[in-house]
Amino acid sequence: MHAMQYEITLPADHPMEIIRERVATRGHLLDDFPGLGLKAYLMREQADGSPVNQYAPFYLWVRPEGMHAFLWGPGFQGIVRDFGRPVVQHWAGLAYGEGPAAPHVPRTATRRTLPVPQGVAPAEAVAGALARQAREAREEGVVASAVAVDPRHWELLHFTLWAADGRDVPADRGDRFQVLHLSAPERSELRGWRQA
Repeated sequence: MHAMQYEITLPADHPMEIIRERVATRGHLLDDFPGLGLKAYLMREQADGSPVNQYAPFYLWVRPEGMHAFLWGPGFQGIVRDFGRPVVQHWAGLAYGEGPAAPHVPRTATRRTLPVPQGVAPAEAVAGALARQAREAREEGVVASAVAVDPRHWELLHFTLWAADGRDVPADRGDRFQVLHLSAPERSELRGWRQA
């Protein structure tokens, strides 16, 4: 499993309805994309208390071939054409789990990144992140959660999809996003995935 995200930060006066319309008309195009576990079309707005207006899709890839086909294919080229080439963040997947609200359509996503402190063994940090993800996946309102690591920057990523509106999501879970659409063609292959 591979996690991937790019963030497109927009001006404060940018009409975010344009992003909603973009997702409404194009989001379905990845509903059957090979190798894609899920893509959450995420957005956050200053009007809702975010520090920025941002379109920030998040992906969990079952196979790297799917990720490569997307990045070199027409879908991502449309992003580059319309917004410029964003930095694509990438993490090696550690675990994915479905929560009690798995049958529900997610309305909110949270993303929290934590550095692996100097002096902490990577294996110890990963074990702690896996234990935290397993606990969080069982919380009420969780649709799904994943944890991943970027060994270049030694950063852990916790990503959670919630059935609830953002106001009902615990404030300590990191950056909050609205989920505008979820493409999940191979989500079943993610269920119970855990790095050995």
